[in-house]
Amino acid sequence: MDKGKAENFFTPEEEAEIVQAIKSAEKQTSGEIRVHLENQAKEDNLKHAQKVFHQVGMDQTELRNGVLFYLAVQDHQFSIIGDKGINEVTPDDFWDNIRNVMQDHFKKGAFVQGLVSGIGMAGEALKTYFPYQKDDTNELPDQISKS
Repeated sequence: MDKGKAENFFTPEEEAEIVQAIKSAEKQTSGEIRVHLENQAKEDNLKHAQKVFHQVGMDQTELRNGVLFYLAVQDHQFSIIGDKGINEVTPDDFWDNIRNVMQDHFKKGAFVQGLVSGIGMAGEALKTYFPYQKDDTNELPDQISKS
């Protein structure tokens, strides 16, 4: 298995662990969290992650509170993109701690732990601004998307 490609980057067990982290985080907040993998961004990572954010429907949530964890596995780069609703109510450095923790894990090759930690931190942080509602519906799939 070629771990250098997005489609094989995580084993099925690792993907299941990440999806479980998404489900757990989304039980704390009405926010929607997704992970997207690609081989390469083919342009500035952040700019490309913003395009992917729209392509995978992250901007379609009712409260505009979607979060995308984007990884370009061959570029060794990642971005965290929050939608307009989040960015309007959170401080400018809202994503910095999450990014730093993830980056520390990634530098050690612990990609699953980095994502699981980042996703958990995002759920915990978002519950302040977007608490989970009893009638909350899962607006977007929890599975990892790849292209």
